[in-house]
Amino acid sequence: MSFSDDEIERYARHLVLAEIGGPGQQRLKAARVAIVGMGGVGAPAALYLAAAGVGGLRLIDHDSVGLSNLQRQIVFSEPDVGDLKVEAGEARLTALNAHVGIEAAAERLTPDNAAWLLEGCDVVIDGADDFETRFAVNAACVAGRIPLVSGALGRWSGQVGVFSGRPCYRCLVAAAPPDAETCARVGVVGALAGVFGSMTALEAIKVITGAGEALTGRLLIYDGLAGTARAVSVAPDPACPVCG
Repeated sequence: MSFSDDEIERYARHLVLAEIGGPGQQRLKAARVAIVGMGGVGAPAALYLAAAGVGGLRLIDHDSVGLSNLQRQIVFSEPDVGDLKVEAGEARLTALNAHVGIEAAAERLTPDNAAWLLEGCDVVIDGADDFETRFAVNAACVAGRIPLVSGALGRWSGQVGVFSGRPCYRCLVAAAPPDAETCARVGVVGALAGVFGSMTALEAIKVITGAGEALTGRLLIYDGLAGTARAVSVAPDPACPVCG
């Protein structure tokens, strides 16, 4: 797989990295990444993956852009309010990097359609804001043997982890908490979305290129108020209904 002169200049800072170089950039160009949820995590992740030269991005979200989204979902701007997120995202990402192929799926991902929505993808980023969708994404990734990068945030803190086989996301969250918080109810500082969107993009890039050590089977937890971070291991659950 060759690069045009434009691509060589565009990706120059990757090409000189020992951990990426030409072979890693070729793997990025050949990869297709699905982003489930073009929200606080998915929007900045999409920008950085497109900028990085991932060959194909599949945007999956049924929602439209709202004015309150602009506080943290930086792929959108005021003229996009009222438009479908995947269509507005497609236009913005194409303007950023015309070498990236964008697939816009204005769908709510469910257990019934998850398998075909994620079919053919090399990595999935889950930025959904409800556990029903997260569980459906995880089950489809386990069944399809697709690495899953999961990011979540609220208030001033967030987490990111990578799941490939066992343990899976359901080993971490066995059931939806009855008092699950949402950003709409408890709030979230906008810049935190940039932190975790960027981190999910970084983990996806590491998985695709083989650079460094991905957070596979681990969860990185960041407290923005305290300015502290810690990584914890996720143990496989023998009773997990998905991978056990």
